[in-house]
Amino acid sequence: GSKPRLRCHVNAAMDDERFDGMYMNMAGQLGGIDPLLDGFFGFLRRKTDFFTGAVSPEAAQASVLAAFTKNMERSEEDAREKAAKEKKRKADEEARRERLQADKAKQQKAEEEESRIVDVTDEAEEAPASASAAAAPEKEGEKEGEEGPEESKGQVPINNGGTCDTYRWEQTLQDLVVFVPVPAGTKAKLLDVKIGKKALRVAVAGLPAPFIDGELSQSVKIEDSSWSVEDNPAEGNRIVTITLTKMNGMEWWKSVIVGDPEIDTQKVEPENSKLSDLDGETRQTVEKMMYDQRQKAAGLPTADEQSKQDMLKRFMEQHPEMDFSKAKIC
Repeated sequence: GSKPRLRCHVNAAMDDERFDGMYMNMAGQLGGIDPLLDGFFGFLRRKTDFFTGAVSPEAAQASVLAAFTKNMERSEEDAREKAAKEKKRKADEEARRERLQADKAKQQKAEEEESRIVDVTDEAEEAPASASAAAAPEKEGEKEGEEGPEESKGQVPINNGGTCDTYRWEQTLQDLVVFVPVPAGTKAKLLDVKIGKKALRVAVAGLPAPFIDGELSQSVKIEDSSWSVEDNPAEGNRIVTITLTKMNGMEWWKSVIVGDPEIDTQKVEPENSKLSDLDGETRQTVEKMMYDQRQKAAGLPTADEQSKQDMLKRFMEQHPEMDFSKAKIC
């Protein structure tokens, strides 16, 4: 029978990934790109009329050059896009690091000012109501016992995140970044990274088990999340960096994946520099939560508890004829 007529559909074929696995296998068996090209043109010579059916040898050569030129231009375009994305990612990462450092410095300054306020408050309340005095030793005992069993659960946060067997992570209120070490030489096309609204998977083709594969602790915005891979000369491997944008930008995560080791969110470092970005009501709520958290850690009354104590104190002053010796603040 006659040999099949081979036509070049460059635009459609150049992005067809269906046969990538076959090509990779052939290149491995043949020993490189040059033998793969020799094998391909040998196939054209033996099984098609690419050479004998062309109008002229120049026409066949022009078809090859056209396919080569289009893919070369596309390769340069892809490289430019990749470089631009990587530059933007590194700039964003550097800005995020600078923001965290500024946050930490402001937090330390705020804590120093807060401690002075607490000292003044302590002096003003050396003689609390009898019920409050009875409750104080219990709270002090909780402090010595590391803030009670619930508050002491979880790892001490590192950059507001933690470490697991196959990855480490850190977070701000708005986003969460996961760092996954993978073997040296791992190319992006061998990575299987899937980001879902409530799921995350990171695997490398050829390895028996994924590095991450499970349900996320909270929901993320898929369209605003991304990942990249880069060399890690310090450890002789590569790092896959996944940036997840939180659906709820007002919540600290205890873990990335449900069931993985959790951190103690009572010990995260609040981002004071971001309070100015909030509306008045939300900012007031966040500041109250931060104040209550520090008060509880110090074995002191929260804002609500202090308000109740103040109300009782004023009521006692207004009614000296009444006996408040057995009064208890609830």
